[in-house]
Amino acid sequence: MKNRILGKDLEVSPIGLGCMGFSHAYGAATDEDTAINAIRQAVEMGYTFFDTAECYTGEKADGSISYNNEELVGKALAPYRNQVKVATKFGVKHENRQLVLDSRPETIKASIEGSLKRLGMDHVDLYYQHRIDPNVEPEEVAVVMSGLIKEGKILHWGISEANEEYLRRAHEVCPVTCIQNRYSMMARWHENLFPVLEELNIGYVAFSPLANGILSDAFAKGEQFDKADYRSAMPQYSDEAFEQNRELLSLIRNLAEEKNATPAQISLSWMLCKKPYIVPIPGSRKVERIRENLGAVEISLTAEEVISIDEKLNHMEMSAVFGGSPVRK
Repeated sequence: MKNRILGKDLEVSPIGLGCMGFSHAYGAATDEDTAINAIRQAVEMGYTFFDTAECYTGEKADGSISYNNEELVGKALAPYRNQVKVATKFGVKHENRQLVLDSRPETIKASIEGSLKRLGMDHVDLYYQHRIDPNVEPEEVAVVMSGLIKEGKILHWGISEANEEYLRRAHEVCPVTCIQNRYSMMARWHENLFPVLEELNIGYVAFSPLANGILSDAFAKGEQFDKADYRSAMPQYSDEAFEQNRELLSLIRNLAEEKNATPAQISLSWMLCKKPYIVPIPGSRKVERIRENLGAVEISLTAEEVISIDEKLNHMEMSAVFGGSPVRK
């Protein structure tokens, strides 16, 4: 399995593991021991890139607040610290499924100290601004990142849900290693950033690469989720969406059969084969799904096949897809 390089020199496995779902957004948190075991099995499979954030918390089945996701990731990866790359994020709080943004320099400096303590690490490999704060200029954030790099507390930095103007302005002050933006067959609105990323040598970490799981083709009309599970309100999981996405799901299902793969693997392989600097970070709590997702690196799509898929996607009916939680004004 050939690793990928983000930015100048951040070497990671071609697929990373998004750890959010163990404790946040997908119903009651996974039992901590079970989650730690799953993350450690991922390392043994070949994953070297793990994603978390300071704001990823949720509820346990009994209604109490779950462990912090950073604490979980830190515990799980402690025996493998020299083998893996860990990414975490600052600048967001979740309140009633809304995002509260704060990227003031003093907040960032407090956040990195808290993250390092929870992770049990003396540095993080990649530190993201979780969302752009309209009240703080990109140059101001970049100056803080430069300082944290000089202090050795972070090795690289990135921006999640970046746009071109903000990215260019930040990169001018302190080189950005990668963006982390939503990307999937159902969410392609950031493809216009590809030329910018290539010009500036910035990687693209793709979150929600399976459109919050729907592109795994593991769900059906009438799917029921707990109210604590964000999927209960996602448009792609509505009954009418399964009818609207019939052609899309048929496309990936047929390709999977042709390639002796699964629909999830086709969905991930599609983006892996588009650009060498794209690294998807699907999340799952299930070891068998984590293994399945990594298997996408073995599925080869030709440039012609990728172009053909894109052309079909361009002219295909699709439902709306979850685009992220609203920002509190």
